Amino acid sequence: MYKEELKQFDEIRPYEPEEMQQAFEDLLNDRQFALVLKGFVPWLPKGLRNGLLRLAFKGVKTPLDFQKRFMKRIVSYIIKRKTNGATFDEKELPRDKSLRYTFVSNHRDIVLDSAFLDLFLVDAGYPTTVEIGIGDNLLIYPWIKRLVRMNKAFTVRRGLTPKEMLRSSQLMSRYIHFAVNEKKENIWIAQREGRAKDSDDRTQDSVLKMLAMGGDLQELNIVPLTISYEFDPCDYLKAQEFQQKRDDAKFKKSRQDDLDNMKTGIFGYKGRVHYHCAPPINTWIDELKDLPKKDFFNQLSERIDHEIHANYRLFPCNYIALDELEGTKRYTSEYSDADIKRFNDYLEGQLAKINLPNKDEAFLRERMLTMYANPLRNYLNTKK
Repeated sequence: MYKEELKQFDEIRPYEPEEMQQAFEDLLNDRQFALVLKGFVPWLPKGLRNGLLRLAFKGVKTPLDFQKRFMKRIVSYIIKRKTNGATFDEKELPRDKSLRYTFVSNHRDIVLDSAFLDLFLVDAGYPTTVEIGIGDNLLIYPWIKRLVRMNKAFTVRRGLTPKEMLRSSQLMSRYIHFAVNEKKENIWIAQREGRAKDSDDRTQDSVLKMLAMGGDLQELNIVPLTISYEFDPCDYLKAQEFQQKRDDAKFKKSRQDDLDNMKTGIFGYKGRVHYHCAPPINTWIDELKDLPKKDFFNQLSERIDHEIHANYRLFPCNYIALDELEGTKRYTSEYSDADIKRFNDYLEGQLAKINLPNKDEAFLRERMLTMYANPLRNYLNTKK
């Protein structure tokens, strides 16, 4: 029965355990993947590279095995080399670690948002990680699609007609419910399509409506998750895009731009990183059950936003940015002269990476300051 139900999701789902070995062989035989591997270890001949990978893959039966064998090491390396520490607060989750959750979070990094969460869950003793939705705009090569499907990713289709979008949303929602309830998997999904370029994190009603298409929201056990980065390695790319869109209303990022963002987000410096879980919405969602449908989703989005905003981990740069934008010294108790110098040096370094023919330094700096001020603004609003 399980396999029969699974067939309806073949076009979007991750690999099943029995498909992992063939997917791995196809990956090794992919010419473009071979070139990527060569870039990492150019001194090793192809046969030896593949032999070592086959040896490392021995005993990997499931996507979770793959994550623990390969991805955990990679993510641990990124935390060690590209952050000043990454922490996880799950004390507001139920103590029963056999429960499954749908984590709805703000979005900072295309790849690492869920990858860091996977590592935190494993280290905290949870029995499994998360399945994630990845837009097909990022799956531009067959090897990328294979690799993410081995890593528990399902496909989110982009650029569809309204009719196609409805069908795609219904299928994805049914799959998410199936994954949580039948496969006993966790899900991670961003609160909105794409990242909030200015870090003003808001849940889109449409995301929650999509989740509700496949069944009762309560069976998804939704957890609002707050992701806080001290420094966003893609901040200068986002600022650059703001100017490009300001100067050319028709500007659109290319697929290569998406890949550049992905690479920068993974390998760029992040400072301190913190993940914070709010209590599952099932603890309060019944308070909204008598609202009309439109009001229900609006109020649900606002309540999830409140939970996410209230749990930001704030850093000196957030306070410095808001003081500079508002021309005040209101938050000087939250930072030192050394913090100001560090942040200004950081901003100058990031701005120097922007290469535009009509580079507007003042505009670009204001955009980057806004990215760092908005989490603090939203946090302060939860205290009113």
